[in-house]
Amino acid sequence: METPTVQDIFHYFYPKYLDRYTPSPEQAKVSHCIMNCKTGAYGANVSVCEDCGHLHIHYNSCRNRCCPMCQALPTEKWMDARREDVLEAPYFHVVFTVPQELNPLIYSNQQLLYDALYHSVSSTLNELSDDVKYLGAKVGYICVLHTWGSEMNFHPHIHVILLGGGLTVQNQWRDKGENFFLPVKVLSRLFRGKYLDELKALWEDNKLQFHGSSEKYRNYYTFKELIKICYKKDWIPHCKKTFNGAQSVINYLGKYTHRIAISNHRIIRMDEETVTYYVKDYREAGKWKELTIPGVEFIRRFLMHVPPKRFVRIRHYGLLCTRSKTKHLTLCRNLLGCKQYLSRLKNMETAQILETLYAIKVFVCKSCGGHLGKPQQKIPLRI
Repeated sequence: METPTVQDIFHYFYPKYLDRYTPSPEQAKVSHCIMNCKTGAYGANVSVCEDCGHLHIHYNSCRNRCCPMCQALPTEKWMDARREDVLEAPYFHVVFTVPQELNPLIYSNQQLLYDALYHSVSSTLNELSDDVKYLGAKVGYICVLHTWGSEMNFHPHIHVILLGGGLTVQNQWRDKGENFFLPVKVLSRLFRGKYLDELKALWEDNKLQFHGSSEKYRNYYTFKELIKICYKKDWIPHCKKTFNGAQSVINYLGKYTHRIAISNHRIIRMDEETVTYYVKDYREAGKWKELTIPGVEFIRRFLMHVPPKRFVRIRHYGLLCTRSKTKHLTLCRNLLGCKQYLSRLKNMETAQILETLYAIKVFVCKSCGGHLGKPQQKIPLRI
């Protein structure tokens, strides 16, 4: 048997999953999309070779952001658009995470408490970077939410790609070179305080829901004890060294922005009961190992990471905020004396993009090398 895909696993185990669990509407939608992606269920483009008459059928994808077969092109297009936003300046990768004790509460209140993560991270970075003691400038950064660990366990955290310099109130450029300009301990304590303050405010305003193992936090004293435990823990953000050059920043961004809980290349095998896939063991210096779990459990873990409806996972702040980005970045380039990188794919049709990136010639017949006629869209009955 060929190496299975996430789609294969859903086809085989999803009916068994439904016998034990009830998915949310968003989880059910994602499952439906994955199982029907590129099967003809979403229609097809049919082309006929003008030279040999050979029929070419290209099944449409589902385009769901959680589907492992639909991320390559959006990632490339997003990365290409970001080329125009990158400066020849230091960049840092910072990861903000929360204690695992908060996981049940966060999972029961995903929209509110994921948003609280963004609020706390952005408020922390803005407050510290504005302080002349650390930088005294307005910086730019991109935040991306991930909710999974390597084993697809629930592990919400924010990846931040942070520009290592910014504009002062006098519109002058300021940075601290290759050194990260924010003390990690100060960053940790401020982030912890801001997140727990917002969590307490949501509890006091009766905006939180309590399901499953978070049910106990309805009780004021149990919730207060949880907050006390979280204050005692060190919320240590992880900071990686600077990138070398603008192109490396762009490539690095693509690793995180459109990533999903697991990709097809990590799946090793499946049988009638289990699925085996690669996981990274951070307790052994990131060594890759095999993990085997029941197929139904695989689907349960995968669906845990379906974001709420219309939830925005990639958010831009500071100098990269959409409303003022063009003005700010133009000024930064003038001050730094660096060039603007232009988009390669802007205004291209999908066929042109595929040829540019992957040397796939959509309008060339695979049988004779002749020219394919204009594709005719074929739509199936609604499913």
